Amino acid sequence: MKPWSLPRAALSAALLALLPCVARAQGDGLKGVIDDAELVETRTEIPRLLAAAAYEMKDGILDIELSEYAGYAGLVVANGGLEPNDASWFAKKHGFKVRIRLSEEESWSALNSGKIGASATTPDVLAAYGRQFQVVVPAQIGFSRGADGVVVRSEIKRINQLKGKVLAACQFTETDFFLRYLAQEAGLRVNLLADLAAAPDPEQVNMVYCADGPAAGDLFLRDLKAGRSRLAGCVTWAPKTGEVVDASNGKATLLTTNRNLLVIADVLVVNRGFAQQNPKVVAGLVEGLLDGNRQVRTAPDGHVALLARAFRWEPADVKGELAKVHLANLPENQAFFSGAIDAAGSFGGIYQSAVLAYGPSLLPNPADPDRFFDGQALAAAQASGAFASEKVAIAPISSGGGASVEGDPLLSKDIRFLFEPNSATLDQKNAQNLEDLGAIARLVQVSPGSMVLLRGHVDNSMLETFRKQGGEALVRQMALKAMQLSKERAGEIRRLLIERHKVDATRLEVVGRGWDEPTGKEAEQNRRVEVQWFTLE
Repeated sequence: MKPWSLPRAALSAALLALLPCVARAQGDGLKGVIDDAELVETRTEIPRLLAAAAYEMKDGILDIELSEYAGYAGLVVANGGLEPNDASWFAKKHGFKVRIRLSEEESWSALNSGKIGASATTPDVLAAYGRQFQVVVPAQIGFSRGADGVVVRSEIKRINQLKGKVLAACQFTETDFFLRYLAQEAGLRVNLLADLAAAPDPEQVNMVYCADGPAAGDLFLRDLKAGRSRLAGCVTWAPKTGEVVDASNGKATLLTTNRNLLVIADVLVVNRGFAQQNPKVVAGLVEGLLDGNRQVRTAPDGHVALLARAFRWEPADVKGELAKVHLANLPENQAFFSGAIDAAGSFGGIYQSAVLAYGPSLLPNPADPDRFFDGQALAAAQASGAFASEKVAIAPISSGGGASVEGDPLLSKDIRFLFEPNSATLDQKNAQNLEDLGAIARLVQVSPGSMVLLRGHVDNSMLETFRKQGGEALVRQMALKAMQLSKERAGEIRRLLIERHKVDATRLEVVGRGWDEPTGKEAEQNRRVEVQWFTLE
């Protein structure tokens, strides 16, 4: 959960460059300039990192840089705090010490160039930086479960309604990816704006960027309070998500968080040169991480005081912060990297989703996720037998009642499955049909407790012919048949999802809408199954 930010000099230059256009756009002089101070340059290419070099330990101490985030509680507990010490799990079990530095600043160049030995990030960041990022991923740390969220104007009820709107986020971080992922699932593309003076694309979700997530929240909140409509929302992280909603006087709402949308996963990243030269140290680091995660999962109360000191939190806030993360154990790690996990996003799935979300304009030649993962340390942890009793234990977090298909879905999209003519038999030789089935299955997979409503539709191209042949009586008769056929087609998709993809039948509902809800004049567009995704909050 490390943010990307511009170096201070570059940030200042970017802000100075923006001042004239912001002032012109607002027409209210200095006030307009100050209001947009959070904006930074929108990048149209991935930032370049410092050249790769191997990290070297000094005095037996491994330097790790992390951010102030409860997801790293296991590492802090295993180390007995932030400073290197003889009593740490790493020192006692493996003979090396760890120094943890907390920072909210960008550390990828430092990690790449060997100034630090390890850090943490999310798979989407690895996808963005690609081959230039010379790191290995030996383990998953955990999933963020509510730390990130999309805050929007209160009238917006689903992701689809962000079409043509402008949102603020922090570029090339999990906030950027989170919105891109949701837009992609809703069938929307993302358009980058240089600043708020630029005209938004009416057919896409438009993005401007701030130095970090909290700055995006501040910018959106200031727009709300000023009565302006430039921004439809922001993507930020807690506690800023709640602060914006609380301070908006009912004008903003939390559209969704990643509490049950498990596509923000934290992974350990180690300088590649160091990892290749010191596999036993990496194995010890991973084993300590897993042991620390287990300690926090099983007995969080015993570590409140240590974590409060390390993160400079009030002791009363520690358990609340821990509730926003899921600390991964060994079997969850193995399932995450193998792709076998069936209640959350996998490493490869999240990585490839990021590649698709950023698109070829930003990632013209993406790297394969296999270049990052190194399973030696997890294999050593399994061989040790120390984690043999652990089991995958990811479950939905509900505030009561569970997911329901009543009300507004988080998003919806139309998929034109190809059926045999005038039947509910899906053409299973069609590769696109099979790919679309997999896409629906993944929606359920990455969001524990979510439900999918499959709404079948048929085209109305024969409507006037029926009217000429038999009047309104025939139209009503054929409308009933169309309703039944559309329901049967949605039911066929449900059946295949259950049989082929092992989706829990209770998480899929169907309804037939016949020809009552055309999306356009083209018959082919209306022969479709609409997928509505209802997530749990």
